[in-house]
Parts: sequence; structure tokens; C-alpha cells
Amino acid sequence: MDCIDALILGIVQGLAEYLPISSSGHLEIFREILGLKLEGSDALEFDIVLHVATVLSTIVVLWNEFVPLCKSFFTIARDDKFFYVCKILLSCIPVAIVGLFFKSFVEQFFGDGLTVVGCCLFVTAILLSFAYFFRNPQRERIEGVKGHDITWADAFIIGCAQAVAVLPGLSRSGTTIATGLLLGDKRDKIAQFSFFMVIIPILGEALLSTKDLIAGEGVGAAVGTWPLVIGFLASFIVGCIACKWMINIVKKGKLIWFALYCLCAGVLCLVW
Repeated sequence: MDCIDALILGIVQGLAEYLPISSSGHLEIFREILGLKLEGSDALEFDIVLHVATVLSTIVVLWNEFVPLCKSFFTIARDDKFFYVCKILLSCIPVAIVGLFFKSFVEQFFGDGLTVVGCCLFVTAILLSFAYFFRNPQRERIEGVKGHDITWADAFIIGCAQAVAVLPGLSRSGTTIATGLLLGDKRDKIAQFSFFMVIIPILGEALLSTKDLIAGEGVGAAVGTWPLVIGFLASFIVGCIACKWMINIVKKGKLIWFALYCLCAGVLCLVW
């Protein structure tokens, strides 16, 4: 992998992590387009760097909300912010179970390649379409439907949706946001919750994977230092922009356009 490849994949990750189009699916698509055959520790190392970069962009963009949540939780304030973090932790349980006990099974059963990505993009398109028509913004304005705050049950159900979205092509943000909208949660609340709830799983997986890499070849040995640095910076910078953009998109109820995009992208994957 050269620096140009790393730059392109970093930009793709930064955009696709927040937009409901599947970052894992689009990384697979662009690896195919660029002719990159990353396997084993090579793919693992690079993916870890890109995902950590987008997690950091989430923290930066939502810093004013993130710091009070941390302060409330670690001081056990038992206020709304404390219980909000508890709901985030609850939502992480399903994906933690899948990651710890069923990750290998899922990877072997579903495999990889653009066929799986294309089929999962179709599912993403269906979810986004259903959420749009179920919570049509025009109907909400007419009927005065504004949604409610995220409940404990909502947090767990959205967490289950995140666990299902481990498949490449099934958008994590699209699946969790669409699930929250279908449950009747407020648009701005579900977008923020969706971005916060991915921080713990990604950082947890990164720590475990980094331990394995250090025990093996060592960090930076598989891909190279400069591609890792460029990929990280590209993913972080673009992620900051995409995070802000996605929050505004969800508030305006414009997810239907991404459903059309996922439909077209899914068709292209199957044709390819």
C-alpha cells in the first residue's frame, strides 16, 4: 500500500463511518477498485488506525457534550448525564457479545467480497427507506410528532441493531439511527447517541487487536508508518466534517437519499 491508497481509504472511512452507507463495505469496495489485497495483520492494522481516527473525530466534534458525560459518570453524579452513559454502556453489551464469542463464526459464515457487501447495502437501503416513510418529516410537521428521549429499552434494542451491523455493507450508523427513528426517538438525540455508542466497542477492539499486533510483527510493520499516518489524518479530518454533516442530515430527515445511494451501490457491487 502506498500513501495515495492510504489517503483514499482514509477519506472513504471518514465519510462512510458517519454517513449511513457502511464504512466496512466501502473500504472493501475501494480495496477492490484500487487492487489492494490486504490480508491478515495488514488489513487489521490499517483498519484499526482508521477506526480509531473516526472515534477521535467523534470526541472532538461532540466535545462539549462528551466532557460533561465523562465528568458525571466518573463522579457517579446519578443525574441525567450519568444515566445517559449507562444507557450507552447497555447498548454496547450486544456488540460485545458478538465480538467476543461470535466474530470468527460471522466472518467464516458470511465471508467477505462484494457479493456480501452488495446484499447488505440492499438491506441498509430498505432500513433507511422504512425509517423515512415511517417518520416522514412532512407528516411530523403536520401532526406535531417530535419523538421522545431514548429509553432503557430503546438503548438495548439499538445496541442489538449495532451488533447485527457487523456485516460489511450493513451500515452501523444507518442501522442504529433508523432503528432509533422507528422506535420514535428524537432525531437529534438518536444521531448523537449513535455516534457515542460506537466509541467503546471500537476502542475495545483496537486495544485487543493492538496487543495481538505487538505480540506478532509490531505496530507499523505490516503496512508501513507513512501510510498509517496519512490514513489516520485523512480519516480524522474528513470524519470531523462528516460527523457534523450527518447530525444536520438526521435532523432534517434526508436519509432517503442515502437509501437510493445504497441501492445503486449494491447493484454495482453485484454486477462487479
